[in-house]
Amino acid sequence: MDPLQALAGLRRFGIKPGLDAIGRVTAAMGDPASSYRSIIVAGTNGKGSVVAMTDAALRSAGYRVGRYTSPHLRRLTERFVVDGTPISEPDLRQEAAEVQARVDDLVSAGSLAQPATFFEMTTAIALSWFRRRAVDVAVLEVGMGGRFDATNIVTPVAGAITPIGLEHQEYLGDTLEAIAAEKAGIIKPGMIVVTTETRPRLLTIFEDTCRAHDARLVCADQGSEAVVNSDRFRTLLRLTTPRQTYPPFRLGLAGAHQVSNAIGAARLLEELSDVGLPVASEAIVSGLSGVEWPGRLDLVEVEPHGTILFDAAHNPAAAATLAVFIRETYPHGLPLVIGAMADKDTDGIMSALRPAATEFICTASETPRAVPPSELAARVRRLAGGIPVTEEANPWRAVTAAWRRHTTVCVTGSLFLVGQVLSTAESKGATRRHDAR
Repeated sequence: MDPLQALAGLRRFGIKPGLDAIGRVTAAMGDPASSYRSIIVAGTNGKGSVVAMTDAALRSAGYRVGRYTSPHLRRLTERFVVDGTPISEPDLRQEAAEVQARVDDLVSAGSLAQPATFFEMTTAIALSWFRRRAVDVAVLEVGMGGRFDATNIVTPVAGAITPIGLEHQEYLGDTLEAIAAEKAGIIKPGMIVVTTETRPRLLTIFEDTCRAHDARLVCADQGSEAVVNSDRFRTLLRLTTPRQTYPPFRLGLAGAHQVSNAIGAARLLEELSDVGLPVASEAIVSGLSGVEWPGRLDLVEVEPHGTILFDAAHNPAAAATLAVFIRETYPHGLPLVIGAMADKDTDGIMSALRPAATEFICTASETPRAVPPSELAARVRRLAGGIPVTEEANPWRAVTAAWRRHTTVCVTGSLFLVGQVLSTAESKGATRRHDAR
């Protein structure tokens, strides 16, 4: 079987939190992560943005950087990036085949009770490929939680934890405190941990964990001052931290919420000098201003039809942030083309988005985990409060239907839906609007 088809087939094993399997696999591979330094980023919302900013700044500083994120928007190769370039499909196929051979040997020898999961495999592929490409440092986004996430097999020199929200409660717990404790599982002896979380009861958990592991906690907002000027998709930031005063610069990512992410990334990058990875202030500014992270408050134009605002808000907190942005940028609201995964808090997402919606058009991406449009529409109608709700099985037809009533449409609710529609838009010659960058 083709190695990539075999890899995709592993999704049927679902999610199995724990480090035993990934530990055995990476040990059989000769512990590839020992060949470079690692930085790990956990949290609920903003962790991908912090990873992207950190990666961009480290590259600007001259380091060879591996970046591992999940899930992907359009293609699996997007998860594995070295120096800003995703892995090629032939290289991914080769890496997948070699890792799978190690797994097969372990299963045959009885060292693994069952095959590795999809996420365990992709994590092992990333760690192996980064060694092959001789990176200086790898920046890893935690997939779920922290303590038992496959990425936590590395021993990082530093890490970050973004704000905590309710997510994956069947695995992580049903309180913010329980979820924060799972996220704190990335904290290892002696490492530096920067957090953008500000709630005292959750900070106490991070502080206690750092104390137990002789790690150092840095609260990004403490001693930092940010002066922000925002205009639609543009955010101009004047940032002063305990270590540095930066010249004014424009954030590369849109939205007021990116200010907190930028402060967290800047503080993380500043602290790296203490572990032998110095990053000059010029490189930090370059990274935070030049970073690209598609599908997050991402405005594209598809001539002659109209524009699409993409945002992969797939939990209530992210949806609330998107709603605030829409209300500030489009005061009359926007039509929302919505999709959702079956394991998400659909009611919470839709309730948060309602203040920004002129109508809901329910659809579904091409994944078996997607809520069917008719079922999603039934849920939304209960919460819409008189806002029109329709359904359209084909996501692109949902967008074109919304364009008949508004020149700008927002596609949201699911990273899978955003990726699918973005791919279609790009195939039709979509360009990013200059007022969004």
